[in-house]
Amino acid sequence: MAEPKRHMDVPQGACFGSRSPALPLHPKQKAGENTAMTVETNKETLGFQTEVKQLLHLMIHSLYSNKEIFLRELISNASDAEDKLRFAALKDDKLYEGDSELKIRLDYDKDAGTITIADNGIGMTRDDVIANLGTIARSGTAEFLKQLSGDEKKDSKLIGQFGVGFYSAFIVADKVDVFTRRAGAPVEEGVHWESKGDGEFTIEPVSREQRGTEIVLHLKAEDKEFADGWKLRSLVKKYSDHISFPVVMKSESEEEDKKGEEETVNDATALWTLPRTEIKDEEYKEFYKHIAHDFEDPLTWSHNKVEGKLDYTSLLYIPKRAPFDLYNREAPRGLKLYVQRVFIMDDAEQFLPLYLRFAKGVIDSNDLSLNVSREILQNDSTVESIRTAMTKRVLDMLSKVAKKEGDEYQGFWDEFGTVLKEGPAEDFSNREKIAGLLRFASTHTGESTQNVSLDEYIGRMKDGQKKIYYITSDNFAAAKSSPHLEVFRKKGIEVLILTDRIDEWMMGYLNEYDGKQFQDVARGDLDLGEVETEEDKKHQEEAAKEHKDLLERIKKVLDDQVQEVRVTNRLTDSPACLVVGQFDMGAQMKKIMEAAGQKVPESKPIFEINVDHPLVQRLETEQGEERFKELSAVLFDQATLASGEQLKDPGAYVSRLNRLLLELAN
Repeated sequence: MAEPKRHMDVPQGACFGSRSPALPLHPKQKAGENTAMTVETNKETLGFQTEVKQLLHLMIHSLYSNKEIFLRELISNASDAEDKLRFAALKDDKLYEGDSELKIRLDYDKDAGTITIADNGIGMTRDDVIANLGTIARSGTAEFLKQLSGDEKKDSKLIGQFGVGFYSAFIVADKVDVFTRRAGAPVEEGVHWESKGDGEFTIEPVSREQRGTEIVLHLKAEDKEFADGWKLRSLVKKYSDHISFPVVMKSESEEEDKKGEEETVNDATALWTLPRTEIKDEEYKEFYKHIAHDFEDPLTWSHNKVEGKLDYTSLLYIPKRAPFDLYNREAPRGLKLYVQRVFIMDDAEQFLPLYLRFAKGVIDSNDLSLNVSREILQNDSTVESIRTAMTKRVLDMLSKVAKKEGDEYQGFWDEFGTVLKEGPAEDFSNREKIAGLLRFASTHTGESTQNVSLDEYIGRMKDGQKKIYYITSDNFAAAKSSPHLEVFRKKGIEVLILTDRIDEWMMGYLNEYDGKQFQDVARGDLDLGEVETEEDKKHQEEAAKEHKDLLERIKKVLDDQVQEVRVTNRLTDSPACLVVGQFDMGAQMKKIMEAAGQKVPESKPIFEINVDHPLVQRLETEQGEERFKELSAVLFDQATLASGEQLKDPGAYVSRLNRLLLELAN
């Protein structure tokens, strides 16, 4: 007798003894009543629970973005079924029925256009089949987990969370057959389930010698490409290489002695799940090359298992060489994500900030919230906690390398330093740690190589020096010869030279390091602290009073170009320089804004003059107003060029200079 079609809630799942769902009671069925009482020998046609056509259509066409995912889901279900049997057999080893070698078999028939996935796991009864395959989205695995406690739950490798994986079969198949028998049940209590995914399924009893579940996918015409041995092997390697149980297929070898033999196509051992003491360095290096598609060994790696509030394993690598798309912030990046050794995604970017996008590796967790198709990771407190831990781990790895002697860290910095400089802006909580990893060119070395750390700089600071001084410029040569460094040479104070386009932006987020404030030598008032003597300060104050008229006269001439004219404490050899206002945008930031198509806010520099310089003294004695204007404009333009800025009117500067040269020649 055929049962009427039934509707259902939309809970979770479908799978074969794995991520499977339970069935709502038949309208005429009482709780605890066995629906199989009188129908052992009858073939029935039953309706799926819920508005199934709509729900199946959603799952087949919308839930999964990639067709090949179906194999991952079905193998994961098979793995769960094996795991359930393993647990059940701990209490009753008769369930093995004389066969304790747990494995998943994968077969195909190119001519018939079928794929078969079979396991010798726990299997299903008729009630299980109706519950699991006739109710979409109620997870049998979730029910199973509820029955576990203590170490069992901790040790279980159960994968299923949502119970919709089985129905991914209909992405590529227009008909699915399921043959199953519960472990320990009589041979004649096997079950055959069949559906075309159109709102109905049939179920009938069959004799089945083998326990476990066998799923036969009858592929759609456009998806017959999946009935191929090499294709299936590649998908197993990609998505299910590290599940606990072997996935076996018939050998593709043409050799007579190997033809038709079964061979294991997955690794069945996840490197990251092994104790560190059992893994050789060469194995770590080979695994890195596999996941990073890199031909070189990694710079360093870190393998950690975390237990407690969070339960996850991570294996992180730092490469030696930068990829070609390192500076493309939109390029795919991130760690390989596994959930209980089942591959979820290649580029899980949620676990590391963007400035650490060069790091490679694997993270395997039991605690993550995935979307129903398991292709998207949901952001929650667990993800944030793991992200915080992963970020700290990578920074610690880099700190260890940096402390070692040799050129290893310098090599890393040359490759990835510019990307690491994005860190202070993106990661407020780790600014101090990131700053310790930064490297700079310096007036101490006199070389353009960025090899000076902030700790080294602080170790060389002068007595009385309280700040870390730096200068930004487009190139090293321009910065090294900048007039802003003159007083620092005189005093023997080291200045960091920053020439990367990102530097000025980065320093906007680095206020201090180790209690020492940063100061741009070309910005605002220059505070030399106790290094500046009382005599120096007194000289500047007296000079400002003595040359007050000159300052006002120059300000009047250059009023539309400068915000202030003042006596300098920066210059010893040059006549003048430009200083950026304390809160104004520097030359580098202006160029970044312009390159991004942003409007640059208007700002005027501060014009500082060296009253001890002969040119300024000659200017002060100039009586002719026109000539005074010419000389003032030339000094201003020269200061502009020395600061790395472009002249607004280069032609006018050349004309003025030529006139002055002709006058001198005559």
